[in-house]
Amino acid sequence: MLDTAALRAKYNDIAGGEPEGLWFGPGRVNLIGEHTDYNDGFVLPFALEKMAIVAAGRRDDDLLVMYSLELDDRVEIALSALAPGTGDWSAYLAGVLWALRTSGHTVGGTNLILTSDVPLGAGLSSSAAIECAVVAAVCDLYDLSIEPMDRAKIARLAENAYVGAPTGLLDQAASTLCKEDFGLFLDCRTLEGVHVPLPMSEQGFEMLVLDTKTPHSHVDGEYGARRKSCEQAAAILGIPALRDVTDLDDALAKLDDEVMQKRVRHVVSENSRTLEAYELARQGRLADLAPLLDASHASMRDDYEITVDTVDLAVETAKAAGALGARMTGGGFGGCIIALCHTGSGETIAQEIAAAFAAAGHRSPEWFIATPAGGAGRLA
Repeated sequence: MLDTAALRAKYNDIAGGEPEGLWFGPGRVNLIGEHTDYNDGFVLPFALEKMAIVAAGRRDDDLLVMYSLELDDRVEIALSALAPGTGDWSAYLAGVLWALRTSGHTVGGTNLILTSDVPLGAGLSSSAAIECAVVAAVCDLYDLSIEPMDRAKIARLAENAYVGAPTGLLDQAASTLCKEDFGLFLDCRTLEGVHVPLPMSEQGFEMLVLDTKTPHSHVDGEYGARRKSCEQAAAILGIPALRDVTDLDDALAKLDDEVMQKRVRHVVSENSRTLEAYELARQGRLADLAPLLDASHASMRDDYEITVDTVDLAVETAKAAGALGARMTGGGFGGCIIALCHTGSGETIAQEIAAAFAAAGHRSPEWFIATPAGGAGRLA
């Protein structure tokens, strides 16, 4: 549980008064639909109860003052000095004000005091949680009338252009648009979203989220390389994006590069799995999601080549210990897995994974049972 009293106290210490409010942005877990967003495809995430919270207020100068409780670090910068590529952790906050100003919105000096319990580098969108919390705060502080999807786009602009991470819209859309007890089926081309019920507890299921403690980063070459390969394949195939592949075998036959073939096979098959998962969720057939989770993981491991030993071990152990289905979630090269389990079995399955990690000499994982939560907004 995040300490909002400490957050308020630190705000008072820095600003000499009470914050004008507290705003939050949730982390997210992607049920299915990995690396499909930047291919104009389909995704099905849900928001988490873990979140980033900012205590925020306006200033009477043009300074942006930021402080992280967890890092015990303060950063301040003039709004006029905001520029892509500046800052470290603070870039995820500063980038939002830069993105708002770049998009034509009037924003003045602001105090932002941050705390978060979304694990870093775990594939649960800790960065989007921060960005979406800041968007919500600044929109309220400066009376900016921005629709939810446009707020998500502002947050993505901050991540893409200011931080320099070439992510799609999945993370920010989930953190902004999700509803409690629902998943968000999102068409990443039209940006049309549908809230689909995920009554897991009613059907006797729970979702284990386990952090393998193998951090990853989207600001590295591997993520960008996957995206570039997809764009090159689409250009060769003469289509706007891989979402437009209608005959996978024909598409693969037109590509000479074996690696590119594998990337295309993952994206096309993952889109199909996501569409199927959406239909199953609409019909309330949550147990039938399990084989799709398994197939998604195999595709990420063999075709997209974004899993690592710890992630694969966690998935294999989860299934051996009784999970109905399991897969890596997030951008890859580490991070978290999800496992669909019978109610009450998630803790036992997680303990089995922890034992397997200990036997293999890996760091001890951390885990929790995920409940679909609501999107970013005002907390107090």
